[in-house]
Amino acid sequence: MKPDDNTVGIIGGRGEMGQFFRDVFEKEGYRVIVSGRTTELSSRDLVQQARIVIVSVPIRDTVAVIDDIAPFLSGGQILCDLTSIKQRAMEAMLATPAQVIGLHPMFGPGVSSLAGQTVIAVPARCMPAAGDEIMGLLSRQGARVTVATAPEHDRMVAVIQGLMHFSTLVVAETMREIDASPEMLLRYQSPIYQIETGIVGRILGQDVDLYGPILQDNPEVCEVVMAFSAAAARLQEIVCTHDTKGFAAFFEENAAFFGPVIPASMETTNRLIQGLVEK
Repeated sequence: MKPDDNTVGIIGGRGEMGQFFRDVFEKEGYRVIVSGRTTELSSRDLVQQARIVIVSVPIRDTVAVIDDIAPFLSGGQILCDLTSIKQRAMEAMLATPAQVIGLHPMFGPGVSSLAGQTVIAVPARCMPAAGDEIMGLLSRQGARVTVATAPEHDRMVAVIQGLMHFSTLVVAETMREIDASPEMLLRYQSPIYQIETGIVGRILGQDVDLYGPILQDNPEVCEVVMAFSAAAARLQEIVCTHDTKGFAAFFEENAAFFGPVIPASMETTNRLIQGLVEK
């Protein structure tokens, strides 16, 4: 069976992110078919009907799904994944004959549209028209598309997600260890601190099977979190020895490093604070 030019197939299309991208492609006039654990349509059958195939499954299932459908793909098809770790997924996709564009939506399925969201694209082996089709579609719906290689992606995501999630979980564990309950702290917090604690609660309210692989399976994360631990140890020494000059130097060095983004950071957080106050 020759894949239909106007058909997009989403493996895992009944999951939240799969449903989100179903809406994205349907808005552009594509016919979208989906497969999953409970659908009559199998992933292998889906691949034979769709010109664009998107793999939207949990991180640790992605490579196995790609390997399973590989024999049914052809060079005229476009194969994408939506996983948070790119190097292994890209290697698996490049072992197929399809054109390959990795995608990583830097948001959860709770958003209502692509407007204002970031999607990292990793075009690895594709004709210019295929890249333009996928990335152009995302841009038309308001996404900011950042192009990267797979190693660049994993390194940046090790900081954006790995470091931030790691530090957030350390905050949660510290609060639990010292018995500083979020409910108790709320009575003392102004909006800026409510936002910081709210981020902790937001992450802990989501799927452990997402956050575990983001931290444990990205090959770049260990180096990043070891650097975090070393930085924390340096700051701990400065704080606990009351080293005033050392603290000033630590603070000023990092303020200089963040200097170019400080004005925008102040503006953004001020808007968040005002929004919380006006709620």
